[in-house]
Amino acid sequence: MAEHKHGSMDIEVQKKTFEGFIKASTWVAGVSIAALIFIALVNG
Repeated sequence: MAEHKHGSMDIEVQKKTFEGFIKASTWVAGVSIAALIFIALVNG
C-alpha cells in the first residue's frame, strides 16, 4: 500500500470549482432578492 502524505494532493481544480459555486450562489441570491423587491414594489 502506498504511503499517504497529508497535504500533498493537488486541489486547484476543487478550489476553482468551489469558487465558481460560491460566485453562482451569490448571483442567485442577489437575483432572488431583487425579484422579491420588484414583486413587492409592483404589488405595492
